[in-house]
Amino acid sequence: MSSHKIGFNTAVSIVIANMIGTGVFTSLGFQVLGIESGFAIIMLWVVGGILALCGALTYGEIGAAFPESGGEYNYLSKLYHPAVGFISGWVSVTVGFAAPIAAAAVALGSYVNKVYGTVNPVLLALSVIAIITVIHSINLKAGSLFQRIFTIVKVVCILMFVGFGLFHVPQHTVNFSADTNAWKDIFSKGFAISLIYVTYAYSGWNAASYISGEMKNAQRNLPRALFVGTLVVMIIYTLLNYVFLYSVPIPELKGVLEVGYLSANKIFGVQVGQFMSLIIAFLLISTISAMILAGPRVMKSMGTDIKGLSFFATSNKNNVPYVAIIFQSVIAIVLVLTSSFQSLITYVGFTLNLFTFLTVLGIFILRYKHKHIVTSYKTFLYPVTPLLFLGILLFILSYIMVEKPVESLYGLGTVVLGLLIYFLTNKKDNNTVDEISAKVQSS
Repeated sequence: MSSHKIGFNTAVSIVIANMIGTGVFTSLGFQVLGIESGFAIIMLWVVGGILALCGALTYGEIGAAFPESGGEYNYLSKLYHPAVGFISGWVSVTVGFAAPIAAAAVALGSYVNKVYGTVNPVLLALSVIAIITVIHSINLKAGSLFQRIFTIVKVVCILMFVGFGLFHVPQHTVNFSADTNAWKDIFSKGFAISLIYVTYAYSGWNAASYISGEMKNAQRNLPRALFVGTLVVMIIYTLLNYVFLYSVPIPELKGVLEVGYLSANKIFGVQVGQFMSLIIAFLLISTISAMILAGPRVMKSMGTDIKGLSFFATSNKNNVPYVAIIFQSVIAIVLVLTSSFQSLITYVGFTLNLFTFLTVLGIFILRYKHKHIVTSYKTFLYPVTPLLFLGILLFILSYIMVEKPVESLYGLGTVVLGLLIYFLTNKKDNNTVDEISAKVQSS
């Protein structure tokens, strides 16, 4: 059995790689449909970053209290009830990782197709998922090395892109002033709707919590990895969107999926711009890799706890849960073949935010019901940090339900289906609930 443990640097790279993906390279075109002010759009990404930081700071304490792998599945089982944890694990399996893997693969195929029109974007997306699945199904050490290298390359390339972009002289008038129209945009319906795309772009700040059971000194390193990774991404996102807006006129961005491709063409010219488009596609490999690495650890935890799902815990000689990895990738492949990009993002954003809301709310339950647990980390600025997160997220969820009822219903349907599977699984194994409850109470 492999004794390899995930270190702090790899944990940070997993957070960064999970976050920097399709959202930042694709969502701006949808945001400018409802917002015209450059200042308002930058504020959109700052607000999203603050929200993610508040979540990361809160998850740090919960993760230090319950340092096993599994993320929300582990936390919600212990803070609320095993059924709530199971549903969150089910959502992570079907939506939290598989859907973003699909979205990132679709975006990768789309970027490459922009340069090479003969390349089939769907076939490319499926091939990338399959290859990375094989890599991560073999060995955790090899997968960790692959992840670190691709994340470092990703960050360096983005910083180079930002650097060249800041020295670019645009041909259009750029306005980032905080004037009356800018503040009107900030308090508009369009700003609220755009937060859906921004929270999707920032999703992944909790990625390290899914593999904390395989981390070195998780109680110390998990909170640090969550905070450092999220802060780095917040800075990168703000600079990157500034460059996008600085280099491309807002009317040209409206409704466009490949905003990075447009910006690269303006900054570097068509030929170099096409090369940069391929670099962006290459960077999405890191995102797909991070989610294929982290997601199956949730399924493994579920398989360990619930006998009816024990096949998810099946691991190879290197202790890699290859059955869970393959299962997750199969779902991602199905989504690549059946879903539209925009509806996929809204569906993912709504469904995942339900459980991040419950998890952050759980900090109050942790402090009240589990006072005996001593952790090395306490949430910074508690209770302001979790309350700010909960307030903004409740605002976003309410808007999604009103403005995107179909995607919201699909999300709620996924939750209900998870509940049905939980009870059907426990019906086959009547001892499961008692076993998990006893495990929770003994924690």
